[in-house]
Amino acid sequence: MRKADEVVGERRDGRWWDRLRLPVGVAAGIATAGVELAFLAIAAAACGVAATVPAAHRRVVGLTRRYAARLVHMERRRLAGLLAAGELPTPDDVATRRQIGYLAARLLPGALGALAYAVLGIGLVLAGIVLRAAVHGELPLLDALSQIGVGVVLLLLNVQAFASVAALDVRLARRLLSLGSRAELTRRVQELTTSRAGVIAAVDAERQRIERDLHDGLQQRLVALGMLLGRARRARDADRTRALIAQAHEDVQRAVEELREVAWRVYPSALDSSDLGEVLAIVARGSEVPVRIRCELPVRPERQIETVLYFVACEALTNAAKHAAATLVTVDIEAQDGWIRMRVHDDGVGGAEPTGRGLSGLARRVAALDGRLRVTSPAGGPTTVRAELPCG
Repeated sequence: MRKADEVVGERRDGRWWDRLRLPVGVAAGIATAGVELAFLAIAAAACGVAATVPAAHRRVVGLTRRYAARLVHMERRRLAGLLAAGELPTPDDVATRRQIGYLAARLLPGALGALAYAVLGIGLVLAGIVLRAAVHGELPLLDALSQIGVGVVLLLLNVQAFASVAALDVRLARRLLSLGSRAELTRRVQELTTSRAGVIAAVDAERQRIERDLHDGLQQRLVALGMLLGRARRARDADRTRALIAQAHEDVQRAVEELREVAWRVYPSALDSSDLGEVLAIVARGSEVPVRIRCELPVRPERQIETVLYFVACEALTNAAKHAAATLVTVDIEAQDGWIRMRVHDDGVGGAEPTGRGLSGLARRVAALDGRLRVTSPAGGPTTVRAELPCG
C-alpha cells in the first residue's frame, strides 16, 4: 500500500528502541522478580505468624491480595510495553491464588535472566582480556581469531537466551493469568452483549445527527433555493432574472456539496475504489487545518475496519478544526502484532470530552470490532485519539 503524505515531515525512527526492548525487558524482569521474591517471603512469614489470630490473619490476607494485584499489574505493564505480550487479563479478573502462583512462577524467568546476564558479563570480561593480550602481542594472531570466533558464537547464544527467557515470561503470564474457559466464555458473552447495545445506540445517534444535518442544513438551503427561483420567475427585469438564476446555481452547487458530505458520513463510497490512505488524503485536502498523513499498511484491511478508521479520523479532524483551534493534525496508521493502530494528534487547546456524542459513538463502533479507542485531551492541549483494531 502506498504512503500518503500531505505535509512532508521528519519521522522519528523507533527501530533502535525496538532492538533494546528485549534486553531491557529481561533486565526489568530480573528486578521485578527480586521484588516478588521479597514479597512472597514476607507474605508467607506474616501469614504464618498471624495464623493464630483471626483478625490479624484477615488483615494480612487483605494486604497480600492488594499488593499481589499491584505486582501483577506492574508485570502486565512490563510485558505489554517491553516484551509485546499483547492484552492480558486485569488483576481484578484473576483469582488471588492464580496471582500468587504467577508471582511464584515468575521467579524462574527472573533467575534465568540473571544467569544470562551473568554469562554475558563474564563473556565481556574475557573478551576484554583477549583483546588486551592481542593488542600487547601476548597472544598469537590465529589464537586471537579463534577466540573472537568463539566469542561471537557465545554472544549469539546469549542473545537467543534473552529471547527464550522473554518467551517463557510471556507464556507464563498468558497461561497463569488467563481466565478459565467458563469465565472467559461468560466475559465474552457480556462483551458481545454490551457491544451490540453500543452499536445500536451509535447507529441511532448517527441517524439523529444525519437528520439534523438534513433538516438544519440541506433542507433550509433547498427552501431558500425554491424562494430564490420564485423571485426569479416573478422578476420582469432580464438582468435581475439572470442574477437570481446565477445565485440559484451557486446555491445548488452548495447543496450538492452538503449532500455529498452527508452521504459520505453514511457510507464512504470512495473506499470502493481507493485505499484508506488515499481517501484520507482527499479528506485532508478539504480540511481547514493542515493535515499530515502517514498510512503504512502492508495489506489492505477488511472493509469494515477501513470504514471505522475513516470515521474516527474524520471525527478527530472535524473536532480539531471546529473546537481545538489547531494549526496541524497528524494521522499515523500502521499494522503491528496483529493490530492496526491509528493515532490522530493535534496541537490545539485540548479539552475534548471522550463521553461526548461524537467520540462515544466512535468508541462503540470500535468496540463492536473488538477494538479500543482512547482519547487524551488535557486542558491546554494537545489532543490525541488512538484507535486499535485487530486485523488477524
